[in-house]
Parts: sequence; structure tokens; C-alpha cells
Amino acid sequence: MKRFTPWIVALAMVTLAGCSGMSQQEQQALSGGAIGAAGAAIIGAMAGSPAVGAAIGGAAGVATGALWDDIKKRVDE
Repeated sequence: MKRFTPWIVALAMVTLAGCSGMSQQEQQALSGGAIGAAGAAIIGAMAGSPAVGAAIGGAAGVATGALWDDIKKRVDE
């Protein structure tokens, strides 16, 4: 088994440091994209195409995350 843990830790630190200057909407878009891509990749793997699932889920997650505050305001009205 290859040792890749230091690379994962370094990547996570750089990624988290890059999020510090983001607005709430940008953070929600990033989170939505990551969650959407991960979830859809798992579903896509079951269906036979994880890359397509991740791409579609990521795009849907970014859009939902970016628009989340607007969606929430409309539901609360």
C-alpha cells in the first residue's frame, strides 16, 4: 500500500486555507458541489459510470449551493 497520507493532509490544508476569504454564497456553492459530486459518484458507480454521475451531481450541487439562500427565502414566504 502506498503512503499518500501526507499528500492528502497537505491538499486538505491548502483547500481549507483557500476558503477563508470566500463569501457565504461561495462557500455554499463549493460545499454543494463537493457533496453533489460525491453522492452522485457513488450512485454512478452503482449504475456503471461514476465519472458521469460525479459531473452531473457536482454541477447540480454547485447550482443548489449558490442559490440556497434564495431558495430558502422563497420557501419561508
